[in-house]
Amino acid sequence: MQRRKWTVLSLVTALLTLGGFAVATGASAAAGCAVKYTVSSQWQGGFGAAVDVTNLGDPITSWSLVFTFPAGQSITQLWNGSVTQSGSTATVRNAAWNGSVATNGKASFGFNGSWTGSNPVPASFTLNGVRCTGGIEPEPSDASGLPSPSPSAGAVKRIMALGDSITGSPGCWRALLWQQLPAARVDFVGTLPGDGCGFPYDGEHEGHGGFLVTNVASQNQLPAWLSASRPDVVLMHFGTNDAWSNVPAATILNAYTTLVGQMRASNPKMKIVVAQIIPLNPSTCADCGQRVVTLNAAIPAWAASLSTAASPITVVDQWTGFTTATDTYDGVHPNDAGNVKIAARWLPAVQAAIA
Repeated sequence: MQRRKWTVLSLVTALLTLGGFAVATGASAAAGCAVKYTVSSQWQGGFGAAVDVTNLGDPITSWSLVFTFPAGQSITQLWNGSVTQSGSTATVRNAAWNGSVATNGKASFGFNGSWTGSNPVPASFTLNGVRCTGGIEPEPSDASGLPSPSPSAGAVKRIMALGDSITGSPGCWRALLWQQLPAARVDFVGTLPGDGCGFPYDGEHEGHGGFLVTNVASQNQLPAWLSASRPDVVLMHFGTNDAWSNVPAATILNAYTTLVGQMRASNPKMKIVVAQIIPLNPSTCADCGQRVVTLNAAIPAWAASLSTAASPITVVDQWTGFTTATDTYDGVHPNDAGNVKIAARWLPAVQAAIA
């Protein structure tokens, strides 16, 4: 831990009463929480803060707290948890030892941060994927006054990330995405283990380096992976190696169609999220960039033709705003900046899929 600076300014304390814990203990669990955010010290360009989260609802086994700094502050060091930050939005997850919080129990973490101009406190917090609104949410009840079941609320969703090396070698966008999702609601699944991304995360996946989606379809490889993992949601970023190999876009889309049929055979209510893939600009393939453009242009109409109410296909644009010069380390594979962008593009679609 770095030595914290204690050049004193006044303490700033914000006490926010928050509601809406997404609780893993059941669909009808009562929920609520309070957050105390205290600026404990401040100096030119930097500050220290302490955050206390009190669980007012039923016990929880893990937590993630999301908040946005109103003046662009950033966290430089955090203890008693792990943090990722995208722009002004910070996501703090529990450490290995403080994820379980009893009713009226407390989880705490602290951090050092940087600021320019001003250092106002965050105005609101989101805990476990639900924006906190205050108070305790009671259990829903039926006409008899007894708690009524709500089978879909709070259910754990099994998520399979499917693709090639952009997904799996090491595919640290998966780790960043996992950090921003409610830990009690998601289980990343696959037959391949996670790789090191600098912090613990739920890493199983189906990101097979060097694979072509057309080969996976023609060789009937996906059904075994689906059978082993039984996903509810599939995130598919696939086709980079096909484009590099000059496989026509129409042939790639036919492979996508085969895989969608296999996904629905595994789970008729499968939610499928398909990427318009990131740009491709390897030094050995001058035409690869345009091949990806052609493929991506055809994906939305393909998805619309196959999407159903029971098993929707959502298209996520991973191409726009992604630059191979700054977001990859070799014109193909994402670097740290690229991983942040990929995770941020997946996030809204995944949140909708698990809602």
